Amino acid sequence: MTGDLPRPDEDASVSADRDRPTDGGGPTDRRPDGERGGEPRPDGGYEAEPGAEAAIGTGLAAESGRWYRQLFVVAETEYRLAVRNRWAIALTAIFAAFALGLTTFSGSSVSPQGFERVVASLAVLAVYLVPLVAFAFSYDAVVGREESGWLQTLFALPVSRSWVVLGTLLGRATVLASATIVGFGVAGGFLLLEYGLAGFDAYVGFLLATVGLGLAFLAIGVLLSTIAREKTHALGIALLAWAWFVLVHDLLGLGLVAAFGLSETAISAMVVANPTAIFRALVLGALGAGGEAGFAAVLASAGLSAGVLAAALLAWIAVPTALATVAIRRRRL
Repeated sequence: MTGDLPRPDEDASVSADRDRPTDGGGPTDRRPDGERGGEPRPDGGYEAEPGAEAAIGTGLAAESGRWYRQLFVVAETEYRLAVRNRWAIALTAIFAAFALGLTTFSGSSVSPQGFERVVASLAVLAVYLVPLVAFAFSYDAVVGREESGWLQTLFALPVSRSWVVLGTLLGRATVLASATIVGFGVAGGFLLLEYGLAGFDAYVGFLLATVGLGLAFLAIGVLLSTIAREKTHALGIALLAWAWFVLVHDLLGLGLVAAFGLSETAISAMVVANPTAIFRALVLGALGAGGEAGFAAVLASAGLSAGVLAAALLAWIAVPTALATVAIRRRRL
């Protein structure tokens, strides 16, 4: 008789089978459409099942060999964060406000010469404003992420550190370049309405050179952020770098030229050693304003072609970026 009675474990399994829902909506069931079940959260999502994290990690491991995918994901994340934090709007508003203010109250005559004078004034403004804004946007790109704990999360994923830095720079470069084009482009639209097409090619050249100037200082800022151990250190070094490139280098160059009468080769070396000097030589040289702009007279005597200057500006973008990818590999978290 005792052999016919169900054992306790059999009775428990029978009871569990009887009480289990039959509509496929249990917490551990997989629905036919591939969705996971679970308890609904207030935000409308569902709690992840046990093992979901492992599945996500497996998917990332499968993508780990595709460098372009890693680069795109990091760049897209940086871009979305910048847009969400209102950086894109703030940068565009800053550039548009200063450019419109300068073009509105410039008081130049309606002529191609007046157009060139406005562009020369905008170039002087951009030399001071664009590097400062680029440094403010990039000094915490790496060290700020480390202090918030997000960088450790990224490095724990199967993503190369180099692609993390490149993706960060690419995402922020997209925001900065877009803000520069839109902000200064608004002022260019007003200039186009006032002066017409005569001389507008000079403004297009100024706009492209301004984008290159901003990207160069953005790359320098990311490099400083990769080297610095704290955000305050990165900010201090960035301010010192801005003062050197924008203020001290020009004064030192004028003093050396006046005291020693440097050769054309030495002056050319001084120009390519500073991205702001390259920018001034590109813009003011195209306008023919070399003899009217102080240190621009020194730049004009260098005799560098527009192609050489453009290549030097691209080098100021590429070299700091490459150095940042090397420095991030040796950074200890």
